Amino acid sequence: MSQGAGVFFDGVTGARHEVMLDLAPAALRILSPSGAVLAEWPYGDIERLSAPADILRLGRKDNAVLARLEVRDPALIAMIGTHASGVDPGAVLEHHDRVRVVGWSLAAALSLVLLGIFGIPQLAARLTPLIPLGLERRLGEAVDKQIRAMLDVNHSRSFECGAADDERPGKLALDRLTASLEKAAALPVPLRVRVVRRAEANAMALPGGRIYIFRGLIAKADTPDELAGVIAHEIGHVSHRDGTRSALESAGLSLLFGMLLGDFTGGGAVAVASRMVLQSSYSREVEAAADAYSVFLMQRAGGNPHALGTILARIGGATEPAMKILLDHPETKARVATIDAMAHNVGSAPLLDAAEWNALKRICSDS
Repeated sequence: MSQGAGVFFDGVTGARHEVMLDLAPAALRILSPSGAVLAEWPYGDIERLSAPADILRLGRKDNAVLARLEVRDPALIAMIGTHASGVDPGAVLEHHDRVRVVGWSLAAALSLVLLGIFGIPQLAARLTPLIPLGLERRLGEAVDKQIRAMLDVNHSRSFECGAADDERPGKLALDRLTASLEKAAALPVPLRVRVVRRAEANAMALPGGRIYIFRGLIAKADTPDELAGVIAHEIGHVSHRDGTRSALESAGLSLLFGMLLGDFTGGGAVAVASRMVLQSSYSREVEAAADAYSVFLMQRAGGNPHALGTILARIGGATEPAMKILLDHPETKARVATIDAMAHNVGSAPLLDAAEWNALKRICSDS
C-alpha cells in the first residue's frame, strides 16, 4: 500500500485539510484532492508526535512552520513505518512517558491552585524546569516566527546575514566561534545562532536554543572575544531557560495549556509571549547569573572572560532590548566590576584569528 488518506494541518492557518498521501521512494508526498502537491517531506526529516492511540501524528524535525499530518489507516501507518526510520508505528507509551503525562495533568490542575497562592511569576519559575526540552524547542520555533515578523519590518528575504557569496566566510567564522562555545557549554539542546540586519547593538535568546545577534553589536565589538562574551551571556539565558520563564510569565496559563496540548499555532498567547521576549528586561539577579555564566563559559572555551565587561562598558549597558543603562549608571559599573572580579585564566589567543574576525565583521554585506 503506497497511497492513502490523511488529514493535514499546514501550521499557518489552523485549517483542516483532507489529503491524499503518496509514499514516493524518497519522500512522503501530501496531495490535495485535485492532485496538487501541498508538501513533500523527506522520510529522514519526519518525526512522530504525541497523539491518541488510534492516530499516527507526524511532523517535520526542526521546522519553523509547525505543520502536522494525521493518519488513521492501520495499513498505511505500517507502510509509513517501513519508509521512515524515525517513526515506530507500533510503539506504545513507555512507563516514563505515562508518568510524564500524568505529571503534566497534575501540574495543570495544581497550577490553577498555585496561581492564587504564588501568582504568575512564581508559578512560571516553578513550572519552567518541568517543561520537556522538546516542547521548549517547539515553543521557540513559534516565538521565532513571531519575532522575525516583528524585527523584519521590511519583510526582506535577506534579513538574515550570511547567505550571500561575500557573506559566507563571515558565516563560517560565526559557526566556528559558536561551535567553540557550544562545545564548552555542553547544553542538552543545540544552539542556533543567527546574525540579522538590525542596527542596534543588541542580542537576544529565545526559548529552545535560538539566539539572535544584531549586526550593530558586531559593529561595536572590537575583538572576537567581546562578541563571544555576549553570545556566552545569551547562552547563559538559554541554559537557565530564562526566555521560557519570561514567556510563561507574560502569556500565563493560556500558553501553558497550549504547551500541554503541543499546539502553538493558534490564539494570541504566543504573540504576547513573543513581544515579552523581544521587549522585556530581565531582573538584576537573572542578568547577574547570565554574566557569571559568560565568565565561566569563556574561561572554559579558552577565551578572555573579561571581554563581556569590556564591551558592556563601551556600549553603555546591557544587551537586553529594554535595558537603557547609561555608562555612568552604577549598575553598569557594578556589573563590569563583578565580571572582572570573577574572571581569571585569560586565554593566550583570541577565539578567532585576524582573518576570521575580519570576515565575521563583514557578515552583513550591506553594513
